[in-house]
Amino acid sequence: MERVSYGGWPNCCRLANDQIELIVTTDVGPRIIRFGFLGEENEFYEAPEHRGRTGGDEWRIYGGHRLWHSPEAKPRSYAPDNSPVEARMEGDTLHLIQPVEALTGIQKELEIRLLPDEPRVQVLHRLRNTGVWPVEAAAWALSVMAPGGVGIAPHSQQATPGNLLPNRVVVLWPYTDTADPRLCLGSRYARLHQDPERGPIKIGMSVDDGWCAYARRDHLFLKRFNYVEGLCYPDSGCSVEIYTNQEFLELETLGPLRLLAPEGGTLEHLEQWSLHRGVAITDEASIEQAVLPLL
Repeated sequence: MERVSYGGWPNCCRLANDQIELIVTTDVGPRIIRFGFLGEENEFYEAPEHRGRTGGDEWRIYGGHRLWHSPEAKPRSYAPDNSPVEARMEGDTLHLIQPVEALTGIQKELEIRLLPDEPRVQVLHRLRNTGVWPVEAAAWALSVMAPGGVGIAPHSQQATPGNLLPNRVVVLWPYTDTADPRLCLGSRYARLHQDPERGPIKIGMSVDDGWCAYARRDHLFLKRFNYVEGLCYPDSGCSVEIYTNQEFLELETLGPLRLLAPEGGTLEHLEQWSLHRGVAITDEASIEQAVLPLL
């Protein structure tokens, strides 16, 4: 780990091996603002109007990867992350600890571990309830991806007794048009394309296979997570949500809802990232051929 200046923030942390790098802000956050191959463009979106900004009471998207708590609500989910965070390196893991949110009593933490010789990262998300009342919440890990790609998530393939019961959850938001050409609900995968000419659309799914991905040009960003069968997930059962608008696409995973005990109750949600070259996604067959072997 080294200290660097990036995007107008003077106090960033950079983690790198001989293939990929991450840059994490500490002047605001916790937030991973850059993730990509060495010397190549950022896989994450960066909001140009928010680069280098700090302080204030307004919530800013900034870009990159962030941690929220679900279910989404205003103002709770939009507590600003405009203040400095504690950053310390312990062994091969970078710890980022946000001050307790005054609005919610929740403290957010990220633990980031870059594998030394592979294009892989482990990101542990932690929520801690420091208040005096129990809080029901789920960890919500949101990666804001650069424009021009397609988000991918698999439908469940689990059988039910006699195939008489449903095995898939697909959730739609009020602004989602199911006739939108960006949305493709295929036989095995859902795909949502980012289009700079079209406004907001969002879908959610119960993904028991524990992965989702973003394909852009010939790169594939792959997220893996642990789906816990039998537990209640937010937003009518979503473990993956994909949102897009004219500027970016958000690839989001969620953990199950937990009741956080007062004065220290904690939950965790682990994502495992990998970045791959030479992956072209055009249809379901290309997903089968290119993505499944990576799992």
